Amino acid sequence: MAQIADPDLPNLAALLADEGSINVGYLRPVGQVAIASDPHQALAMLRRRPDEPLAAVLRRLDAAVATALEHGEFTDEINT
Repeated sequence: MAQIADPDLPNLAALLADEGSINVGYLRPVGQVAIASDPHQALAMLRRRPDEPLAAVLRRLDAAVATALEHGEFTDEINT
């Protein structure tokens, strides 16, 4: 697959290029969420904070994916 480059969200771009997925939406009863997964597992599951711009939650998701891939530390703000 061709490499997808995005200077603002490089980890999300790489995840998508490697058959990963990103889901942003509403999850009842949690609220607005952003989730990034590789083909095998969820790497990061974030709750969108009150008044947080969409771009900001996507930047946090990008950073959480980097942490998961580089250090094996998964972020889960949904199942806490």
